[in-house]
Amino acid sequence: MAGRDDYGQEQQDQQRYAVRILLALVLLAAVLLLIGWRLSGLQVGAHTHFTTLSENNRLRVEPIAPSRGVIRDRNGQLLAGNRASYQLEVTVEQAGNLDDLLERLHDFVELSDADIERFRRGVRQRRPFQPVLLKAGLDDTTVARIAVSRHELPGVEIEARPMRFYPLGDKFSHVVGYVGRINEQDLARVDPRAYAGSSHIGKIGIERYYEDLLHGRPGYRQVEVNAQGRVIRELSVTPPEAGTDITLTIDADLQRAAYRSLAGRRGAIVALDPNNGEVMALVSAPGFDPEMFVHGISQAAFSDLQSDPARPLFNRALTGQYPPGSTVKPLVGLAALDEGITTADRRMFARGYFQIPGHERRYRDWRREGHGWVDMSRAIAVSSDVYFYDLAHTMGIDRMVPMLGAFGLGQRVGIDATGERAGILPSRDWKRATHDQVWFPGETLITAIGQGYMLSTPLQMADFTATLAGRGQRIQPRLLQSMDNGNGELERLLPQPREPVQAAPEHWDTIHESLIEAVHTRHGTAWGSIGSRPPTNYRIAGKTGTSQVFGLGQDEEYDEDELPRHLWDHALFVGYAPADDPQIAVAVLVEHGGSGGRVAAPVAREVMDAFLKGDAGMTLDVAEDE
Repeated sequence: MAGRDDYGQEQQDQQRYAVRILLALVLLAAVLLLIGWRLSGLQVGAHTHFTTLSENNRLRVEPIAPSRGVIRDRNGQLLAGNRASYQLEVTVEQAGNLDDLLERLHDFVELSDADIERFRRGVRQRRPFQPVLLKAGLDDTTVARIAVSRHELPGVEIEARPMRFYPLGDKFSHVVGYVGRINEQDLARVDPRAYAGSSHIGKIGIERYYEDLLHGRPGYRQVEVNAQGRVIRELSVTPPEAGTDITLTIDADLQRAAYRSLAGRRGAIVALDPNNGEVMALVSAPGFDPEMFVHGISQAAFSDLQSDPARPLFNRALTGQYPPGSTVKPLVGLAALDEGITTADRRMFARGYFQIPGHERRYRDWRREGHGWVDMSRAIAVSSDVYFYDLAHTMGIDRMVPMLGAFGLGQRVGIDATGERAGILPSRDWKRATHDQVWFPGETLITAIGQGYMLSTPLQMADFTATLAGRGQRIQPRLLQSMDNGNGELERLLPQPREPVQAAPEHWDTIHESLIEAVHTRHGTAWGSIGSRPPTNYRIAGKTGTSQVFGLGQDEEYDEDELPRHLWDHALFVGYAPADDPQIAVAVLVEHGGSGGRVAAPVAREVMDAFLKGDAGMTLDVAEDE
């Protein structure tokens, strides 16, 4: 009995084992089927997806920055070019802990807080695996030290990139401008795709105005990389399109001569060709070194420039607005002739002051004893304030303003540059809109001598002088002369005529002769500085002026010797030459220079001599006040 019981128990155990084995086999089969189904899905259904991921890990598309177009002067001198510069770049995905990496890099290269801040901004703006510029302009020693320790600096690369340079420096800083690192404000005004791979963009001047021409289009290359992201080989390349080379109307030699003629004084000079509007010189002094901004100027250096009392960053030629003073008297005289207010030969006795009938206030002449008997030509030549007070009182502001506006006062010239301001041409409507006040008769008088509310830029002064030289012909001033058309040929821009100033030929003759008289006759305000020893091969037509910095009471007298320098008048001169066949029109401003005849006129003479190859010698026989 016991044997049968043991046998039965054994059978039951075997059956249980069999069931368990069967269940295990079924479970195993189910797991295998599930794994097989999943593998099949991965191998077949998701094949395309994972192939793409694999290729993206192995292949990378990198942008190639275009070479920026170069800038030359009218004679082919290089004003802005490109040269290889070593720069330190970091690929964030390969760098690991950025803070640790930056700390280690301090042992190799000087990194300012501004460098690091710009780098972190670049990191936020970059695309994946796009290298970010950390430091530009590395010297050979720094490059060698980093190369030796390259294995300890993951994600760090030293690249030789084309970098902007300005061989003629501060003398051209305000006209050519400069490039600087791209920031968030720049990206907001451009297509970011067009700047893939680029680190710099035009900031001011020609560099900014013609950014679209100079920049070019980026290219791309497809590369194979290893697991660490290092490039193994280059698979394909789409070359970038280089920026367009451009030629300016500026004459580099004349620009240097003009800058030199200011002799370290603060001021501006603009020289135009009155026949085609080409700007041959545009100087604002002092200037600054534009290359400071290319590699990233430090905050301390930038603060020094901003706080410099000489204001080297201020473009006096385009942005500076100054009372044009007596330089507008020829325009007012032309308006009076055109309106029939006076005639060229009408004479008046110009004493030392003028009074509006029924008013007590005396409007004084710059020459306290007056000028005696004057007609139109002599009044312009001696710069008689009283003569023009009388004209203005008779003519009124409403008949004066249209002629001044026709010459472009109160309007931007529209030059192809950045930062130009419009100045102010005051009128009844302007005062009502700006100050909510009525116009007073005395304001008409001081407007006629270029003071009061009236403001003008040196560019505007050069522009209306060119219009005088052309007897009403107005050509749009411009800085771009030609550009490369892509076939190695220069495509030259044509002059752009503007609405001319209309006046009778005999009236133009009167103004023209009076400007020659101001320079080449003994009573003229520019006689002492130019006319007493004139050029041997040409004559100059011109007008001196002073731009008041502060107002004087009617019984006060301006005494330069009793005033601090910053309260001296600005010195002005406008003129064109040769007087009978004008080839150059010049406006000169010397800040706090005092007398236009004594200070600004010789500067203009130097510029004209440099252009026309006249005699360079000058003498100051008479110290003129106007």
